[in-house]
Amino acid sequence: MGKREKFIYNIQTLRFEKVEISWLTIASRALTFLCSAVFTAFLLSIVLYKYFPSPKEKLLLQEIEVMKTHYEKLEGDLQAINDEMKHLNDRDSYAYRTIFGMNPIDQNIWEGGVGGHDEFLSFRDLKHGGASIINALDKVRSLKQKMVIQSKSLDTIINMANAKEKMLASIPSIKPVRSDKLAKMVGLLSGFGYRIHPVYKVPRMHYGLDFTAPKGTPIQATGDGVVKKAEYHSGYGKCVIISHGYGYETLYAHMNSIEVRAGQRVKRGQPLGKVGSTGTSTAPHCHYEVHLKGKQVNPIHYVLDGLSPKEYQTLVKAAEGANQSMD
Repeated sequence: MGKREKFIYNIQTLRFEKVEISWLTIASRALTFLCSAVFTAFLLSIVLYKYFPSPKEKLLLQEIEVMKTHYEKLEGDLQAINDEMKHLNDRDSYAYRTIFGMNPIDQNIWEGGVGGHDEFLSFRDLKHGGASIINALDKVRSLKQKMVIQSKSLDTIINMANAKEKMLASIPSIKPVRSDKLAKMVGLLSGFGYRIHPVYKVPRMHYGLDFTAPKGTPIQATGDGVVKKAEYHSGYGKCVIISHGYGYETLYAHMNSIEVRAGQRVKRGQPLGKVGSTGTSTAPHCHYEVHLKGKQVNPIHYVLDGLSPKEYQTLVKAAEGANQSMD
């Protein structure tokens, strides 16, 4: 059977005329059919991929889920490390550097980014995992930068500590009488400020701390220095004055005996003599003063050795009480 021909009735000529189909029309129809077929196949492949994955695709999907789980854990670990770095930076700024009078690390530098080219450019075109990869790498980069800054800061602090080692050893920082000799009598401490004089019974400025201890208890140097005076004073009785340098001097009074001499170098914790009650004193104790640049200052801030925060508060409270002094 031959190719079927199509005819159309022409109302003007009143005759049936043969329909001629051009090659352009045929090509257009073929192209439309081809596009429809391709689009249908594309939709079908999406449906098949989404709802009927192949064994290989299933394995890949499983691997992706495992990677997502590990990535979430990695993000948690990075955040924990970042928090620890923040705590270390806080201790660096408000503890270590404060001791040496150094300025804290500039937070703009600590939190600053890195200029120059975009180091994550190659990942920005990854539609599905690019953002996650960039986020993780950016956290790693930030941590590396903070570690370098913190390392340099600690190096600076160590160098400063080495340079100030002598100063730290010289500044008064321990009690003149050992803590175990005072544990049961700390409540009897008479502190810095106006107190009732034990002899004259009138309010007078008390420029030191009175540490009660049994007669003969060792009195120790509270910092490295040179003995400036080791003599008898009418009010202080037998007393020792140590020059520590850096503007600091300490005075130890009412001693029963003196075991050092003027001009002698002493180390922190070295015995200076024994507790007594010489001079204007009513009971055995060590009257202790701290002088900074020629001015008497409250010694309570220079007797922190071996004290817990609670014990220190007890000591401060006892020193602030308006009780009678012992000298």
